[in-house]
Amino acid sequence: MRLEQVTAKALDRLNNDRYLLSKVVGKRAEELNAGAKALVDMDIKKHKATDIAIYEIAEGKLKVEMGS
Repeated sequence: MRLEQVTAKALDRLNNDRYLLSKVVGKRAEELNAGAKALVDMDIKKHKATDIAIYEIAEGKLKVEMGS
């Protein structure tokens, strides 16, 4: 699946909130770069941390709690 399609799916999971997506991806990318284990079958040495984070959100592996 192309990254554009994955991003659209991740946005859908976050109620199309682009700001929230960017914050979550940034935070998760920091965690991955600091040594956190990826929740999807992607190697941090072969893929960008931001791409991995987007895949995690799109596949529902990374849960985001949204306050009201």
